[in-house]
Amino acid sequence: MVPDHPSCHEDTNMPERTTPWSGHDLLKDQLRTAVWTRLSTEGASVGEPVGHIPRFVGSEQAAAQLALLPAWQQASIIKCNPDQAQAPVRLRALQEGKLLYMAVPRLTETRCFVALTAATLHAQGVALETAATSRGAMQHGRLVGLDEMQPIDLVMVGCVAVARDGGRTGKGAGFADLELGMLRQSGLIHAETPIVTTVHALQIVPDAALPMREHDWRLTWIITPEAIIATGSTHAQPTGVLWEHVRAEQLATIPVLQALCPPDRREQSVYHPIASARRRR
Repeated sequence: MVPDHPSCHEDTNMPERTTPWSGHDLLKDQLRTAVWTRLSTEGASVGEPVGHIPRFVGSEQAAAQLALLPAWQQASIIKCNPDQAQAPVRLRALQEGKLLYMAVPRLTETRCFVALTAATLHAQGVALETAATSRGAMQHGRLVGLDEMQPIDLVMVGCVAVARDGGRTGKGAGFADLELGMLRQSGLIHAETPIVTTVHALQIVPDAALPMREHDWRLTWIITPEAIIATGSTHAQPTGVLWEHVRAEQLATIPVLQALCPPDRREQSVYHPIASARRRR
């Protein structure tokens, strides 16, 4: 059994590791700092983890564990985040002949996903290992919009911290929740679509450290290099994008959100970059 990582609140003297997305939730900021620091001090991260979905030691083994999951074996269409930590998952999906949708980093395109298949890549003479990287996927994949995508069988998300009851947090930008909301709103996933992550055991925190909120998407499975953990969560998944939780800077910088946003909500959201920068200091 994988032990839970202690809550960050045990060390109130730990300096906060600020990122471009800090300042929206102080407790989650502190939790991320604790996890990033622990990964670094324990030698469990590959490269600098702060501000990132951490690339962790054993990510290939976690992808191998994921491949043992029946939900993965039965899935033919996978959606995955673009972070380095999940590159082994993207590679395995391609190697197993699955259709892979990778989110465009930071959702900067209106057609905000990249479609990749092994057959197309082989025809182009592109190595699957190259296409499994974020940069390679953007170079060799095909940009697709929500209206061009097929229903998804399993979703892989990147996490900084996770809880055994299905709670999760990313790096604070909110991309995963937005992606999932858009996919649900577009009919590409449903309430029972498996939501899975791969993490290091040190990223697991007590349930109380990650309380589930209305706009949060629960994890179905947590995969570590050593274990497959079923969360058993009964937390209701959001039915789409919860516009009241969309931040003004998200709406201002993510084109697909602007296209989907109801007019009345768009008029209420005014982004002030100077004020936002001051808040993050």
